[in-house]
Amino acid sequence: NFNAISTQLARDLLAALSYIEEDDDIWAAVITGAGEKAFCSGADLKERKNMTKPQMIAQRKLFVKMFTAVSVFPKPLIAAVNGVAFGGGLEIALGCDWIVAAENAILSLSETSIGVIPAGGGTQNMSRVIGKQKAKQLILTARRLTAAEAKEWGFVARVVPQAELMNAAIEEVASITKNAPIAVYQAKKAINFGVDLDLYTGLVLEAEAYNAALYSEDRDEGLAAFNEKRKPVYKGR
Repeated sequence: NFNAISTQLARDLLAALSYIEEDDDIWAAVITGAGEKAFCSGADLKERKNMTKPQMIAQRKLFVKMFTAVSVFPKPLIAAVNGVAFGGGLEIALGCDWIVAAENAILSLSETSIGVIPAGGGTQNMSRVIGKQKAKQLILTARRLTAAEAKEWGFVARVVPQAELMNAAIEEVASITKNAPIAVYQAKKAINFGVDLDLYTGLVLEAEAYNAALYSEDRDEGLAAFNEKRKPVYKGR
């Protein structure tokens, strides 16, 4: 089913995110799709066609919770897009911190072509990544882009051959996790929640995030390692 978002898939992704967030030994993660044909084709419309209205309302609440959990997740998430990423599938990827895509990937916020709108964060996250005008071009036309085109548009960070996708995504994670996790989490928080504030309020948020890192054991380790000319050993404390 091209990893379509069913009720069960939404529950499973929420459970996985909860596990990752609560495990202090996991500092970052990759989200990808099973197989090589699809990252995620969007909502499971076959499941939805037989739903009653109350069931659809309940599923919608679950989906909003899932999409929001991805977009506000406190630890770094890298999307490894391995095939088609349509509708809600691309919205999951956009909720991650950045996207690594296989050369054969096709990406689209396709919802307007079936009578709805991107409502898994697509209108908001895409606009924030590439700007309002370009986001309108993609969403109002339901345009499909190749991975290379998506990189040119500015919402895919890196394009690699399909066979190298997971290694590339793991490389991205490794480039993050060599740094102090508390500092990484606080920097992500300051960017995500500060970018739409007025400058003064954003600077206050940044100062609070800095203080959270400043008084950590990892900051002491980073300073000691710098002065001792060695690699730091961070513990996430």
